[in-house]
Amino acid sequence: MLDNADIACVQLRIKDKTNDDWERAIETLMPICWKRDIAFILNDRVDLTKRFSADGVHIGKEDMTYTMARSILGKDKIIGVSCYASKDSAMDAAEEGADYVAFGSAFPSSTKENAPLVPLSVFEDWVMAVKTPCVAIGGITAQNCAPLVKAGVEFVAVIGQVWNHADGAAAGAKELQKAIDQHKKTA
Repeated sequence: MLDNADIACVQLRIKDKTNDDWERAIETLMPICWKRDIAFILNDRVDLTKRFSADGVHIGKEDMTYTMARSILGKDKIIGVSCYASKDSAMDAAEEGADYVAFGSAFPSSTKENAPLVPLSVFEDWVMAVKTPCVAIGGITAQNCAPLVKAGVEFVAVIGQVWNHADGAAAGAKELQKAIDQHKKTA
């Protein structure tokens, strides 16, 4: 799967698991990503990011602040911040130095079923006005990614498109990459 698309980063996101589960997953997956020069970040887990020297962390509003995460991890780690639909929160994170901000849910998602949808205008406005890259999260597929790609969103975060694809994860990644490339040409 990692060889079938232009993947900048893999985020380990395993909710409600033990530290042992996290540690085993990190020890297994991080070397696979690094062998392919793909950044490996952890969802929410600043402690394990530091302990295992992962490339970075993605934090949400329920986690610690960006400033606190940066003070723990230092200047060389990637720190991304979930901003949901709030351009104000995103601007605050960008001004503090976040490496990227994430807006979502872009589309209905089975991962976060009750997440409010973010209007396309939030992505468009951000890309036009701010240099800090943004990530679109939530329900993104090869079939619906066109507006985000055409808006200039730098990154898309996907789960279902890859892991729930009828022909397997590699086919899901390849299908999404093909759609992104196609829409970039028409943007």
